[in-house]
Amino acid sequence: MESKSAILALAALAQSTRLHVFRLLVKHEPEGLPAGDIARELGIPHNTMSSHLGILSRAGLVRSERRSRSIIYRADLARFREVATFLLQDCCGGHPDVCTPILDVLTPCCPPKETADG
Repeated sequence: MESKSAILALAALAQSTRLHVFRLLVKHEPEGLPAGDIARELGIPHNTMSSHLGILSRAGLVRSERRSRSIIYRADLARFREVATFLLQDCCGGHPDVCTPILDVLTPCCPPKETADG
């Protein structure tokens, strides 16, 4: 990943509404959410939400897909992984123990979702 691409993605996430949108979309992977649902969930006017989604899309952090009359937005987790990898690449300068606390926090990344059966 080039620095310019990483800066674009990080700049997109450096605004509170866009950060909330991205985190909400991550929670709704892989189904995604319609733009209207995102706006309602976060209490943001639709035209403002459209602008924020456009910025996240141009940064490559969200993708959209038309389904009937709705546009469904999804977090692009592969792109986010590229950004995170770019930030952490060579983080330890040859000392893996420096990176261990970061890896410990991420492993496992999330507990499995409980089913209605238990």
